[in-house]
Amino acid sequence: MTDFQSVFGAAPEGVWAAPGRVNLIGEHTDYNDGFVLPVALPHSAVAAVRRRDDGLLRLYSAQGDGLVTELKAAELDPAAVTGWARYPAGVVWALREAGHPVGGLDVHIDSDVPTGAGLSSSAALECVLAAACNELYGLGLTPAELALTAQRAENDFVGVPCGVMDQMASMCCAEGGALFLDTRDLAQRQVPLDLAGAGLRLLVVDTRVKHDLGDGAYAGLRAGCERAAALLDLPALRDLPPAALDGALVQLPAELRPLVRHVVTENARVEQAVALLDAGDLAGLGPVLTAGHASLRDDYRVSCPETDLAVATAVAAGALGARMTGGGFGGSVLALVAAARLEQVAAAVLDAFAEAGHTTPRVFPAVPSAGARRLS
Repeated sequence: MTDFQSVFGAAPEGVWAAPGRVNLIGEHTDYNDGFVLPVALPHSAVAAVRRRDDGLLRLYSAQGDGLVTELKAAELDPAAVTGWARYPAGVVWALREAGHPVGGLDVHIDSDVPTGAGLSSSAALECVLAAACNELYGLGLTPAELALTAQRAENDFVGVPCGVMDQMASMCCAEGGALFLDTRDLAQRQVPLDLAGAGLRLLVVDTRVKHDLGDGAYAGLRAGCERAAALLDLPALRDLPPAALDGALVQLPAELRPLVRHVVTENARVEQAVALLDAGDLAGLGPVLTAGHASLRDDYRVSCPETDLAVATAVAAGALGARMTGGGFGGSVLALVAAARLEQVAAAVLDAFAEAGHTTPRVFPAVPSAGARRLS
């Protein structure tokens, strides 16, 4: 990679890629030991990497300020690293904390995953470096183990108490499929998602409303779910079956009831979506997406005017269904659209945003793509 050479003065040992993701259904279920159904995007973080023998970790981003962040691998401190460099540095820290012999590295990262858009740009940064370290240092870790390492980096180094879905999606998704993941035991299955064969497309609307999951709102939601599970004497909200939901809600404080209702019904929507895909009824997924958005908007309260407008406009323009995807507080919307209506739906969303005076969104189709891999 010539860009690596221009920054670091030599060739890299290899180049790896790890994708962002969209989540078909299963939002805020992963930290409740629930089910998720993500799809990897073609948009990826690409890292050219070379080992160093002096223990220095030198990080450069093509999207950064043109400067190299230089750290000592043996002295990494969460309080001393800021900005985008927290994510790759956190992976090195997490690997070393687990006893793996990871030393110095030169790292050049170039990512086209939109940041702050709910498309897991942070997980892509973490997973691409985890994959590179695994090969360069011969660690022998499985994709799931690397995902857990990347999650620990985000939890304990960056300070975002996320579940494991984003990292598992970035590491484990397969081209042409959706990843049905049980986040309790990490059991997974690739569910075929032949959108083209069904005459359908997935349309992503990046509202360009930026979110920061480290600002406390995400942590507050997770804490509320954990408090509710404790009050119900459950290991996690995943253990509350839909049939017992109404009886459980009356035992809870009013402020916790909407959180519990969302998690329980969302887990059921994931299972419903998988059954539809297994039956080849991809169009049937549309109403499930729209119901999921209503739950995120009304019960979990993580939507915003821009995501609500994108969902309502897409459905009114002919989308089979649409919902916010990602942690919320802005970010992106995913719409399931007949291929013949793709341009019509995209144009309607752009017009609606212009009429409302919102920032012009970025609209693009999402093709189910491969997880982390070595490019060269």
